[in-house]
Amino acid sequence: MASTSPGYGITIRVEGPSANKPVSAITTALNSQGAALTALDIVESSYDRVVIDITCDTIDAEHADQVAKTVSEIPGLTVRKVSDRTFLLHLGGKIEIQPKVQIKTRDDLSRIYTPGVARVCIAIAEEPSDARRLTIKRNTVAVVTDGSAVLGLGNIGPAAALPVMEGKAALFKRFANVDAWPVCLDTQDVDEIVRTVQIIAPVYGGINLEDISAPRCFEVERRLRELLDIPVFHDDQHGTAIVVFAALRNALKLVNKPIDKVKIVISGVGAAGTAVSRLLFLAGAKTIIGFDLDGVIHKSSPSNDPMREWFVKESNPDNFQGSIGEALVGADVFIGLSAPNLLSESDVAGMAAESIIFALANPDPEIDPEVARKYARVVATGRSDQPNQINNVLAFPGVFRGLLDTGASKIYDSMLLAAADAIADCVKPEQLNESFIIPSVFDPAVTPAVASAMRSAIKKSLH
Repeated sequence: MASTSPGYGITIRVEGPSANKPVSAITTALNSQGAALTALDIVESSYDRVVIDITCDTIDAEHADQVAKTVSEIPGLTVRKVSDRTFLLHLGGKIEIQPKVQIKTRDDLSRIYTPGVARVCIAIAEEPSDARRLTIKRNTVAVVTDGSAVLGLGNIGPAAALPVMEGKAALFKRFANVDAWPVCLDTQDVDEIVRTVQIIAPVYGGINLEDISAPRCFEVERRLRELLDIPVFHDDQHGTAIVVFAALRNALKLVNKPIDKVKIVISGVGAAGTAVSRLLFLAGAKTIIGFDLDGVIHKSSPSNDPMREWFVKESNPDNFQGSIGEALVGADVFIGLSAPNLLSESDVAGMAAESIIFALANPDPEIDPEVARKYARVVATGRSDQPNQINNVLAFPGVFRGLLDTGASKIYDSMLLAAADAIADCVKPEQLNESFIIPSVFDPAVTPAVASAMRSAIKKSLH
C-alpha cells in the first residue's frame, strides 16, 4: 500500500520567471510523482520573477526526495529550499510550562514564593494528603520510558524517544487537560527503572509507562503497582487493549457474532498482544490462537515470564500447531500487532464469512487493507488515512482524567472494560457500519465518556 501522509509533508520553495506559468508546471510534476498538493502560495512576486512555496504530502522520506528532485528539474525553476514540515514542527520541542497565576507585583511574589509558600510547605508536611490539593500533583502524570521499544523503531534509547513522549504529553493536555511530562530514563535495568520512578512519584498523580519492551515492562508495571499509592498504567498494553476491544465489540455487533463463539487469531503476543488477549478473555472470548516470531504459541511453548506463562495456559485450547495461514482457515477475527506484510491474500481468503481484520502494524499493516476488504466485512488499521483507525488517544486521556479526578490509587480490570464500553458506545447504533466501528479521536464526546465510565468503575471498586 502506498498512500501519502502528512507525516511526510514537505514545503519546496522555488523561484522562476513569471512568464513561464510555473504553477501549471509544478502541479503537473507533483501529479506525475503521486504527491498530494495541499497548498501553493506566492510568497514573492515582481514583474518578471515569482517565488512559490509548494506544500505537499508524500509517501515516505525517499518519495519526498524524489518529488523535490522532480520539481528541481522543471526548466526555468530553481529550488531555493526544501523543508520537512514534521521536523519544523518539532523545532524547540512541542510542549512548555506556563504559570497558572500572575506574577506581576511583590505581593504576588510573596504569596507564590517566599515567604508565603513556607506555610503551604508546613501544611503538607503535617498532612501529606494535602499535596493533591495544594500542588500540581492532582493533575500531573509522568510519561516514563527507557526508549527500548519506541513505535516500530525498536530500542533507540531515551533521547531518541523524547519526541514521542513530548507528543504524548501534548495529547494529554489537548484531549483531557492533564499536565503530563516526559521522563526518559537512561537505563534499561528493571531495578533502576522501578527505583527511579518510585523516588520521583511524589510529584505525580499517575504514572504512564510507555515504549518499554516486553517482558521487562510486565515486571516494571507489577512492581510499581505494588510500591506506589498512585495508578500505574502501561499504555502500550492496556490502552491498546481498551481500544481494540471497543472496536471489536462494535465489529462483532455489526456481523452478529457473539464473542464467546468466535475464533480469534492474534499475530504479535508481546506487551500489547498479551494485554489485548487478557481483556478479550475477560469479555468472554474462548478461542484465541497467538503467533510470535517463533510461530504459533501452543501448550509446549516455553514461558520465561508470568504473562507468557498465562498466555500459554489460556490460549489455543485445541493445541493447534500449524502456520498462521492454516490457523486463519475458518477464523472469524484476525488481530495484528506485529509486522508489515505478514499475511498473503490467500491467508485471509480462507477466513470465515463476515470476517474481521484488525491489521494494526504501523505504518504498514500486516496486509494491504484494500486486499483485506475483498474478503473481510470489517477492516481496521492503525493509520489515520484509513477508516476505523485504532488509536490509543481514544483511551488514555479519559482513563487518566477519571483516575486523577477520583484520586484513585490502583487500576483494575473492571475499569479497563468500562473504558472500552464507553468508547464503543460513542458510536450510536444508527452510525455503526463497516467503515465506522470506532469514533474519531477528535470526537469531543469520547474523553468525557471514558472519564465518566472510569469514575463510576472506581466508585464501584471501593464498595
